[in-house]
Amino acid sequence: MVNSFAQAYRGKRVLLTGHTGFKGAWLAEWLLALGAEVTGYSLPPPTNPSLFGQLGLASRLHHLDGDIRELPKLRQTVESVRPDFVFHLAAQPLVRLSYREPVETYSTNVMGTVNVLEAVRLAGRPCTVVAITTDKCYENREQLHGYREEDAMGGHDPYSSSKGAAELVISAYRRSYFSGPASVIRLASARSGNVLGGGDWAEDRIVPDCIRALQRGEAIPVRNKISTRPWQHVLEPLSGYLTLGARLSAAAPASALAAAFNFGPDPTADRTVADLVQEVLKTWPGRWEDKSDPAAVHEAGRLSLNTDKAHQLLGWQPVWAFAETIAQTVRWYREAADQPASIHALTTAQIAAYTAAAKTRGLSWAS
Repeated sequence: MVNSFAQAYRGKRVLLTGHTGFKGAWLAEWLLALGAEVTGYSLPPPTNPSLFGQLGLASRLHHLDGDIRELPKLRQTVESVRPDFVFHLAAQPLVRLSYREPVETYSTNVMGTVNVLEAVRLAGRPCTVVAITTDKCYENREQLHGYREEDAMGGHDPYSSSKGAAELVISAYRRSYFSGPASVIRLASARSGNVLGGGDWAEDRIVPDCIRALQRGEAIPVRNKISTRPWQHVLEPLSGYLTLGARLSAAAPASALAAAFNFGPDPTADRTVADLVQEVLKTWPGRWEDKSDPAAVHEAGRLSLNTDKAHQLLGWQPVWAFAETIAQTVRWYREAADQPASIHALTTAQIAAYTAAAKTRGLSWAS
């Protein structure tokens, strides 16, 4: 069994879709630190500023501009890179935008996933694929207990349902093409809760909304103060993706690890949006105001994930508690604003601090 990320990824060819996004940039930085040879395939950064730009990643990895909706170019990329690992993060990731752009959302999140898997299938080389979806892929019944991997896919809005559909695509490709004893391709999917962390500049997400308001000395606008989410630092699910990729790569083709996994925080981190904002204000004083709109588009009121499967089969568990997650996130934004030239050092220092905390907890990947 692979005992550490360094063992699993050093010197390996990794194709990372969506590397110009928030989560993708953090994962690219971590993979580079682990000694992987990273090729990123993505549209230009979706925001300005972007963490991708702030980290200078374009010159530090093999950067390719590409749209996952274009299968011929994607096939050419996979055949050229000959990846040992594929982490598929490219997506249209915003619920509210999906209401305005449903066709783009479905074409990117569903057919884009089809194209990534088809490109890998046609290349026919040994490869481990971890396809990323979301906790919103489940048919949300506003239940109190966390969703398990065997619960029904669904989704009220275009974004959520597109991710549920992507999970069905992943399952079909795994069972149709990648499950036999002779298969050289291993495929799993990862569903994570709401991620926080420095370098997220997206619109209509609560932490970037907090930071922009606090930087301007304005009240933080809060749309859904009673909505509950499984808040976690971005490094939590990324450690799950890397753990899943490493363990799956070393497993037999028919392994139980070729499946779907949830990566979420400790249940004590399932907090309301109001709780989150109040925690932010402990580190960066300010104020917030209720901007609830009864006519607003539907968004889930409660989301929670059960991560027993990841604990039992992967030995994975979250590291930072809710308060630490918020403190690390706000610290990143404040230090980045004060010393923009040190953003790379700041980001790698947080990865190191997270890894050290995981090692203290005895997690094997941090050894």
